[in-house]
Amino acid sequence: MASHRRPKQPSRTRVTVLTATAAAAVALSSQAAAQAAPKPSKQDVKAEVDKLYEQAEQATEKYNGAKEKQEKLQKEVDRLQDKVARGQDELNELRKGLGAVASGQYRSGSIDPSVQLFLSGDPETYLDKASTLDQLSGQQAQQLQAIADKQHRLAQERDEASKKIQDLADTRKSLGDQKDQVKGKLAKAQELLNSLTAKERAELQKQEQERASRGTGDRPTLNGGGGGTTAKPDLGKDAPSSGRAAAALAAAATKIGSPYVWGATGPSSFDCSGLTSWAYQQAGQPLPRTSQAQAGAGTRLGMSQLKPGDLVLFYGDLHHIGLYAGNGQVLHAPKPGASVRYESINNMPFQFGVRV
Repeated sequence: MASHRRPKQPSRTRVTVLTATAAAAVALSSQAAAQAAPKPSKQDVKAEVDKLYEQAEQATEKYNGAKEKQEKLQKEVDRLQDKVARGQDELNELRKGLGAVASGQYRSGSIDPSVQLFLSGDPETYLDKASTLDQLSGQQAQQLQAIADKQHRLAQERDEASKKIQDLADTRKSLGDQKDQVKGKLAKAQELLNSLTAKERAELQKQEQERASRGTGDRPTLNGGGGGTTAKPDLGKDAPSSGRAAAALAAAATKIGSPYVWGATGPSSFDCSGLTSWAYQQAGQPLPRTSQAQAGAGTRLGMSQLKPGDLVLFYGDLHHIGLYAGNGQVLHAPKPGASVRYESINNMPFQFGVRV
């Protein structure tokens, strides 16, 4: 008869040794993987950060557009709701007038069937079904028709207000999505910068200063941590195309050194389209909020046609804008971490200019 023995269970000591061995193997493999993946170079980090800043600026202009749309929709909703409220008050007054007639007839013991309709709250149906208006007095017919017309208009206005309110809700959601996207890009960029040593960050800042000041004829100076020059470069002798353009450029020049802050329109901080819209507002000329909308605010120009004060658009999707300052220089709010500054027009992919 065969014997059946239970398999011998491993001892507690053996289990502990096996567990420790497995943990050590995992730790060693993780360490090896970390050593196999080299730390990104300073230039790799810069390239990725620049890319993230550009994406953040694209999202910022979408955010600006959604915010502008939200503000317009809110005004329209307020106007429509006020209109509906006034319409309801007018309808109530019309009904009150006809109600007085009904009350008088009731006291006399004979309510006209046509006036009874008022109490049903549906004069339009009555007017549609009536074969003639002979049974109504002229005044009563006018009153009922006025009530029916007012009810119809009020229903239309309520429907329009309802649609605008839904548009407003959708726009608010889009605004939140764009805001989250901007914050995410900027947070990732900061995380990458924090992975560098203090010395590496200082070297990148110096490179940025030199690049921004290239062609300005000035030595780079610190400008809010973002490079560029606070000194006025050689802007040539070209005159602005108009007093309005001159005033806008002069206003923007007073903001040199102000920090770039996404979504900001001044007076102490700006994003790119925030600076240009603020500057032209000081000159008495309102502009749309976004760079893409400002691109259609005037006459398009080639680079050779530019005059000081003209708007200048960059990148294929027109997500960056500045003011032409003269002699190949642009005055703009560049990007996160930088300040309003002069910079060579050749540092960015120029698309066209706009004369407002």
